Amino acid sequence: MKIKKYIADTMPEAMNEIRKDFGREAVILQSKEIKQKGFLGLFQKKRIEVIAAHDPDPIKRGSKPLEAKEIKMEQTSKTQSDLQTIEPVLKEIRNLKNLIELEAAKDETKLPALYQLALQQLLDQEVEKTLAEAIIEKTISFLADEGSEVTETNIANALKQVIRNELNGLSFQGITGEQQIVQFVGPTGVGKTTTIAKIAAKLILQEKKKVAFITTDTYRIAAVEQLKTYARILNVPLEVAYQVDDYRQAIETFTDYDVILVDTAGRNFREKAYINQLKEMLEDVPSIATYLVLALTTKPKDVQDLFEQFQDIPLTEMIFTKMDETTQYGSILSIALNNRIGIAYLTNGQDVPDDLVKPTPTLISDLIVEQEDD
Repeated sequence: MKIKKYIADTMPEAMNEIRKDFGREAVILQSKEIKQKGFLGLFQKKRIEVIAAHDPDPIKRGSKPLEAKEIKMEQTSKTQSDLQTIEPVLKEIRNLKNLIELEAAKDETKLPALYQLALQQLLDQEVEKTLAEAIIEKTISFLADEGSEVTETNIANALKQVIRNELNGLSFQGITGEQQIVQFVGPTGVGKTTTIAKIAAKLILQEKKKVAFITTDTYRIAAVEQLKTYARILNVPLEVAYQVDDYRQAIETFTDYDVILVDTAGRNFREKAYINQLKEMLEDVPSIATYLVLALTTKPKDVQDLFEQFQDIPLTEMIFTKMDETTQYGSILSIALNNRIGIAYLTNGQDVPDDLVKPTPTLISDLIVEQEDD
């Protein structure tokens, strides 16, 4: 193909020049108006610049063009069996693409491609980076000790086992009858009140415990009303504590109850006054268990910041809510392992008491390590 640039005063003049050189088979690629400087750089003049091309071996006239129906895939005729055949191929192509990209980045990561793929999966689950890298290193050692072949399936299984091993030293006890006063702390909007109702229903219906409620969340009228509603449904007594003295008096009132569940104010966790008030409430109150409630929909960095903000309060275990509103569960692993704290419950919906999940190392590893069936 020949390409040539033409400059003329008008488009017709340019076309005449193009036809002289290329004939009627010429193709205009681009045309635009330009300004050329005149004498001594003055008196700019508008002209037309045209770029034209000519193919000396064009497709001969009369050749039958490809019809759309000859090149269009007949998707409507595809059966379910065809789609099931194609899907594994597409999956293999996607995996191969990822492996090629990871192999290209191998010099930076120092990890073989399959292990880098596993590391990326942990990072996509929002596991904290340093922790994710440490888990992969342990996975490599685990497979080497086992003498297993390095395959995607074997890496996934080993990864799950390593996560289970890491979590096995932590507590997943939850709330038992041995803890009389149980306090729930955490920021606003994480679902503390609903979680308390679920736990109360479990203690009453399944463990036959005598339960009472105390709320110090007087900053939000809706929160008090919500807990009052649950108290009526479950036939549980409720005391509202406006001051620290009210709180201690309420505890005295419910001395004969098996479990007292305390709903604290859901305020801005960055307010030091809030944390100091919680610490004051704990003074002179014996055998109190405190559970920090956080939402899995919260950004991982904020989750860690929240935990650190509550570190001055002796925490018993964690509760993670809104499991049904996300597909990323790495914060569970990061908080648990980096801070050596157990997980009491996960919640996965609004139904009381059904949507309360008792976590285990196996459940958490299955949530974090996605593994497709062969």
